[in-house]
Amino acid sequence: MRTAKAIAAAHRRLVETRGIRDVKIMGFCGTHEWTITHYGLRSLMPRGVELVAGPGCPVCITPGYYVEVAVKLAMEGVTVYTYGDAYRLPSGRPRGSGVRSLAEARAQGGRVEIVYSVLDAVRRARERGGDSVFFAVGFETTAPSTAAAILRGRVPENMSFLVVHRLTPPIMRYVFKIHGERSPIRGVIAPGHVSTIIGASAWRFVAEEYGVPVVVAGFEPLDVMLAVLEIIRMLVEGRPRLVNEYTRAVTWEGNPEAKRMMRECFDVVDAAWRGIGFVPESGLALKEKYKRYDALHQYGIPDLTPETFKYDLPPGCRCAEVTLGIAKPTDCPLFMKACTPSNPYGPCMVGSEGTCLIWAKYGGYIEELLKSEIGEEA
Repeated sequence: MRTAKAIAAAHRRLVETRGIRDVKIMGFCGTHEWTITHYGLRSLMPRGVELVAGPGCPVCITPGYYVEVAVKLAMEGVTVYTYGDAYRLPSGRPRGSGVRSLAEARAQGGRVEIVYSVLDAVRRARERGGDSVFFAVGFETTAPSTAAAILRGRVPENMSFLVVHRLTPPIMRYVFKIHGERSPIRGVIAPGHVSTIIGASAWRFVAEEYGVPVVVAGFEPLDVMLAVLEIIRMLVEGRPRLVNEYTRAVTWEGNPEAKRMMRECFDVVDAAWRGIGFVPESGLALKEKYKRYDALHQYGIPDLTPETFKYDLPPGCRCAEVTLGIAKPTDCPLFMKACTPSNPYGPCMVGSEGTCLIWAKYGGYIEELLKSEIGEEA
């Protein structure tokens, strides 16, 4: 606590003496948002510095179309294996219009099982037989596991993959594009887990192309506090660059074997992000020689295209804006009303890295309310 207070004091001195104001720092990763909200780090930020969430929740950005595909297969007798976060993810269907999630599918007799890893799903599929599909969501952190299972010949003939892996640097570029030349994002805390795979160097473009300081950071409260300090220092100096704060886990080039497996197994493709649209070169698709493992190919189901993609958020839901750092959960009229952790309406209230769920569970909305009341009194 003493160290955190010392770092916070350093934040204030730099901001007050150098006249820094209206600075938004984006914590790309949902786990960073968890740390920031759970430990109340926003309350330690100096006036003029705001921490905003980014698009780093892979479940939140998974298009509802793929949920509908998984539900359809489960209801037709195919066993769908899924991570726990994606289990409750609603499709784009409105409430009351049929089965909206794998959880509801299972409740109505669909074949759905939660697993902790790809290998767990592979083992169960081999032991139990019958057609099965693994719902492969996630960023660069989970894509190597999918690739490794396929490349090492561990996948049984009765198993295929519904691949919805997404890549993180392209969506960061898209965030800057959406915000435009006068982007309020003046600093970026780059994701630590992803960077263990792709390397710190993958984020160099943020400083070099957009002139925005970027720090690859770990997930302890002090990691985040130090990342903010580094960003403020760079703003004061007027020298944006890339800093790797998370040297205990992240190297400059990342994990070469994991990257090799992804290159061997997948093609990089334009891909759909829920509520956002198609983002250039932001997704992974199985290479032609591995198409027999592709569930869409296996069951004759068409993939999404820019023409067939729907901005599949329920009416009134502002999850896309929250994901892009344009809005806060409290800006959404549904937050903690029609959309709660026990009855999620939008995708950001489902994934453990979803900003809305984090704010709902750990009091981010209360902190925001108190801050607004204090501001009004001042």
